[in-house]
Amino acid sequence: TTSWSLIAAAAQERPALARGALEQLCRAYRPPVLAYLRRSGPAQDAEDLAQAFFVRFIERGWYRDADPARGRFRALLLTALRRFVLDQRNAGHAAKRGGGTEMVEEGIDRAWDPGETPEQAFTRAWMGTILSSAWERLHEEWSRAGKREQFARLAPLLLERADSAELDALAQELGIRPNTLAVQLHRIRQRL
Repeated sequence: TTSWSLIAAAAQERPALARGALEQLCRAYRPPVLAYLRRSGPAQDAEDLAQAFFVRFIERGWYRDADPARGRFRALLLTALRRFVLDQRNAGHAAKRGGGTEMVEEGIDRAWDPGETPEQAFTRAWMGTILSSAWERLHEEWSRAGKREQFARLAPLLLERADSAELDALAQELGIRPNTLAVQLHRIRQRL
């Protein structure tokens, strides 16, 4: 979920606090933004466009418009990203007609990949970012509890289910009962 305290910190007047929060926001949401931009035009331009998007996002203070009562931060970010891409395309058309001074990277007007829309790429990358963050927090929790090795052994079983023989062997290796291992796996999946 969106860290609303981080967004509130980014909107603060204190530059040091706001700068750190903005850096965290940009780092956290960079993968979905890149995924969207890669599907919106040539993949080689995505890095530059992502950088330009985040500069505009910060300069214009779009994050200040985020309010949990008005909707999800993801929706705000996706709307801002759509508008940014349209602005880039319009600037490219204006430059081609002689009305603009900057040229958008060649190929930005190409059709989207028919296999996945930019919105689908954004959502897929967004989910990946969320899962990665949850995975890291779960790993930290187990490490703080002194169970780093046990987490390393259980982690592969979180994504694909093991058969009972495999679970029995792992339980024996870890020195716990098989039903205790099954309960731990169930709880860790819920926590994830």
